[in-house]
Amino acid sequence: MATRVIGAASLTRDLGRWRNDESGATADTGKRSARPAYVALAESIRLLIHDGRAPLGVALPSERDLATSLAVSRTTVTSAYALLREHGYLVSRQGSRSTVALPPTVVHDGAKPTRSLLATMAQPDLPTIDMTYAAMAAPPQMTEAYSFALQGLPTYLGTHGMDPVGVLMLREALARRYTERGLPTEPDQILITLGAQHGLRLLLNVLTTPAERVLIEHPTYPNAIEAIRDVGARPVPVPLRPDGWDLDGIRSAARQTAASAAYLIPDFNNPTGHLLDTEGRAELAAIARETRMTVIVDESMVDLNLSDLESPPPVAAFARNAEIVTIGSASKSFWGGLRVGWVRANQSLITKLLGIRSTVDLGTPVMDQLATVHLLRNADEILTARRDQLRARRAVLLESLAEELPDWRITPAVGGMSLWAQLPTPVSTALAATAPNHGVLLAAGPRFGVQGAFERFIRLPFTHEEPDIRLGVKSIAAAYQALTPHAADPLAPLITY
Repeated sequence: MATRVIGAASLTRDLGRWRNDESGATADTGKRSARPAYVALAESIRLLIHDGRAPLGVALPSERDLATSLAVSRTTVTSAYALLREHGYLVSRQGSRSTVALPPTVVHDGAKPTRSLLATMAQPDLPTIDMTYAAMAAPPQMTEAYSFALQGLPTYLGTHGMDPVGVLMLREALARRYTERGLPTEPDQILITLGAQHGLRLLLNVLTTPAERVLIEHPTYPNAIEAIRDVGARPVPVPLRPDGWDLDGIRSAARQTAASAAYLIPDFNNPTGHLLDTEGRAELAAIARETRMTVIVDESMVDLNLSDLESPPPVAAFARNAEIVTIGSASKSFWGGLRVGWVRANQSLITKLLGIRSTVDLGTPVMDQLATVHLLRNADEILTARRDQLRARRAVLLESLAEELPDWRITPAVGGMSLWAQLPTPVSTALAATAPNHGVLLAAGPRFGVQGAFERFIRLPFTHEEPDIRLGVKSIAAAYQALTPHAADPLAPLITY
């Protein structure tokens, strides 16, 4: 398998203003910088590596190509690469390109993303705010939904109650919702699962084999990374840009790795909250066709549009055949305790999924399915209220962060349930480790990537009550200030003057 290569144009775009202007003056001070260009370039590439935007194991462009793209001398690029090799950020082998790495001094688990064991570390005498999850409490209509389910249950008591496809009433309701969103759907194209994660696992078992590549956006949902690894496949990260998806990068990665499948969250990516626009969805479907790759689209957050913009059609509306498969869930829209999800696919794939499912479970609980039917019938009222709550809580989180941590860089999410915060320094894991001592639990940035990426990022959900959000941010600020001076310092220069 050929090594993946970052294109020179793509790397140039991600580097942005990697150095001072042509006169050597900084944008902030107007004074000439003492750093040589090759040092500035090396440090900028290193930050891309720490942020997960230059994935580990991927080759950098050739020195000639990057020099041309950046309009610098080849000597500048050669010296920058040499400096990165010296400090362990590039690995070179005879006859092959230099590939991205992390030096041994950067602690990370190369097999699995960092797991959160913080719940066991919190001091019992402190009120603890758990910000490791992004999920809301149940809406008031949940009790009514289960009352409705209980009334409808006698119809099913005369059967064995194990339906691996799902209750017809629910599949019809979901098919109508897809059709109303611009994707004509029949009930036979819906398989009810035990949540979106269950649906993803079933799909991975059918669509992949051990050692096959599965593209993922980077960052992404941690449990999806684990599901890909658990079936023996290999997640291939394609970095999300600050403004969203790098579709050229997805196309290039699909071709270079011959990936059989991709897992993407185009509707309010978890954790960034990005939304892929209509044009991007059409291009994504075209990429899937061109590369013969099946794209698994996770719509778990689709109902949580917090902007004034109209939501685009489902990605599958742009498919011509079976290149786009959709998974969804009632957990984020209504309640995490409602373990109901679904897969929307063609009937032949549904049949294959049923064959796999019989080895895992025999169906989704009827009560939960009937309750979901009632919630879907009242979705407009319920979701309007929940979106209003999320907007208000997002505003409180942004206000609190501006007050307590003004040097953190925050991009307001257009939807979903969380913000993706960039820290001034790569101390996300250290911050998550010390935060329980200050009464808050955090999910460190590396959980949302592979092989130690995103040490400068942390996910902050805005699903708690407003007083808890304010207290949580104060606790985070206290934990951040409590880090050792060494941990809190900016990245040390590669060389010192």
